[in-house]
Amino acid sequence: MAETFDIIAATGCPTGIAHTFMAKEALEKAAAERGLTIKVETHGQVGVENALTPVEIAGARAVVVAADKDVQAQRFAGKPMVSVGVSKAIDVEAAGKLIDAALAAKADPAAAAAAVAVEEAAEKESLGHQLYKHLMNGVSHMLVFVVAGGVLTALSFLWGITSFDSTAADYNSFAAMLKIIGGIAMNLMVPVLSAYIAESIGKRPALVPGFVAGMIAIQGLPVNAATGMIDAGGSGVGFGFLGGIVGGFLSGYVIVLLEKVFSRLPANLNGLKAIFLYPLFSTLIVGLVMLGISGPMVTINNAMMDFLRSLQHAGAIPLGIAIGCMCAVDMGGPVNKAAYVTGTMLLGAGLEAGVGTDAYADGTAFMAAVSAACIVPPLVTSFAVIAGKKYFSQEDHDAGIVNIILGCTHITEGAIPFMTKNIWPVMPIMMLSAAIASVLTLLLGVHVPAPHGGFLVLPVVDGGIQWVLAILAGTVVGGILFTIFKKREWTRAQQQRSASATDDAVVAGNAAETAVAVAPKAAADGFVSAENVLFASSDLDRDAALDAIVAAAVDQGIVDDAAALRAAFLKREAEGTTGMVDGYAIPHAKTDAVKRASVLVLKADGPVASWETLDGAPVTCAIALLVPESEAGTSHLQILSKVATALTDDSFRAAFKAESDPARLAELINARLD
Repeated sequence: MAETFDIIAATGCPTGIAHTFMAKEALEKAAAERGLTIKVETHGQVGVENALTPVEIAGARAVVVAADKDVQAQRFAGKPMVSVGVSKAIDVEAAGKLIDAALAAKADPAAAAAAVAVEEAAEKESLGHQLYKHLMNGVSHMLVFVVAGGVLTALSFLWGITSFDSTAADYNSFAAMLKIIGGIAMNLMVPVLSAYIAESIGKRPALVPGFVAGMIAIQGLPVNAATGMIDAGGSGVGFGFLGGIVGGFLSGYVIVLLEKVFSRLPANLNGLKAIFLYPLFSTLIVGLVMLGISGPMVTINNAMMDFLRSLQHAGAIPLGIAIGCMCAVDMGGPVNKAAYVTGTMLLGAGLEAGVGTDAYADGTAFMAAVSAACIVPPLVTSFAVIAGKKYFSQEDHDAGIVNIILGCTHITEGAIPFMTKNIWPVMPIMMLSAAIASVLTLLLGVHVPAPHGGFLVLPVVDGGIQWVLAILAGTVVGGILFTIFKKREWTRAQQQRSASATDDAVVAGNAAETAVAVAPKAAADGFVSAENVLFASSDLDRDAALDAIVAAAVDQGIVDDAAALRAAFLKREAEGTTGMVDGYAIPHAKTDAVKRASVLVLKADGPVASWETLDGAPVTCAIALLVPESEAGTSHLQILSKVATALTDDSFRAAFKAESDPARLAELINARLD
């Protein structure tokens, strides 16, 4: 029998390198915290991994889509679902909110929208996010052609800048072949971009007009030089990258229009539509429109290129600051991608124009600045975790060491986890560091003829030593600032712990007599004892049940402030119900009023009213977790995860529900907490 999951998810980012898998990990951790099973399908550069099957989709309770590219979300039609950009799911807390929203959507779609920042988590995506997702689908498919073509073209220069030219003194046949292969890959950049923007909108039928629109964008409207008239044998002026974007959206929406036009045709003509009507009419319409707008598009494209070149020539400092800040502000997000795509566009134009041209100089200089800015942020984290090791957790230290590899290979996303923990001041530090590297790269006259690869392409970099020095300068400045920030944060935490330890010592002295009375029984019965199990003989609502738990905690000396404990319970419920499935709830409270981490159980004879649950079943049993604030990151998470895991076990839930002996109920929980 096929395995089923509570939650299924699909993640994907434009480059498919880091965001995709960070979102996957966050969703898996958030599901585990809730005692839910999950399967996450990833759409990365290597393709679809961990693919969801129709049976798994059918058996899932809810769906989370966290993607900035097309992940074929139509497969999930009819399922409770939330859909957001991939950056909205790269930390566990945000991923947990998405899961809660998807589950809530099953019974009340409006609740799902309210649970996660309304417009970002609503089942219906905003128009802006849809357009962005279509664009990024094209960019993600295009980038691999850019990287492959750019690096191969750059490698051809190892034999000399004119080694591909058979009339040049430094000619090399192998270099010429590399240049040919790389050039073909680069020339496919715009058609692929256009085709996969179209495919994201109109699915597979849109690929044909999308490719045609992309080809028209790179060759323009052919005109006979002698007659000045349209001539298939003439030559045209391409309108490149911008034309590819326009052609992609045009092709996709033309297919959507044709689907509506041909929707009244008999069902037995569906095959004819797919193989004849859609490709014929879409190619005709898109082709005519693209040729018709070629003149204005050439003008716009030239104006944009002139603006970029004028900005470049306005000075290294303003241009470098702009590039650095754009690349570091969102670590691989849309702003970063805008700077990177601009660099690849200028580089592509430069490689096409050839070595020695102004276009080549402009494109390779711009690309050098972009690459430096993308390399620096992860290296800043590496410098900081090495220089200030004791100020970082072991998890952060390990991630920083891995970022040495990511940074050196031009993968900015490795710095994201550090920035999400402290957006201020980490984001400004990263932006400053990247800007320093970009400015120095431009001032030192570095030229990078490859669009990706990081230090792997150093052999083809013009001014490689200066480039490395510029990157190191940005890294050191940022690393020092980041270390200073973490040191101050660590010092404050140490001071707070010291003060807390003093307070705890006073409390411990005042409560010594109570502790002596309680400890023997707790030691005999385990973490949970029979006296921690309560029974309610009459119907309760959620607040009355929590009041009963609070009263028992006070009676047993677990807390010394009933009001504080009740407020902590209600605060957690306000953040999202702790009602789980099959009649169980896990209310939990973190407050300094709690003297020792404890578990209290309340079993009710009837349903507890007004307690929302994930499956709609009324709560009949609450397993409450009470944790001192100082242990919130340790005992709290450990106990919660173990209790949540126990509740996913059908046999545990059945045994616990059937048992009425307090001592036996305590034993069942203790067995799971070992």
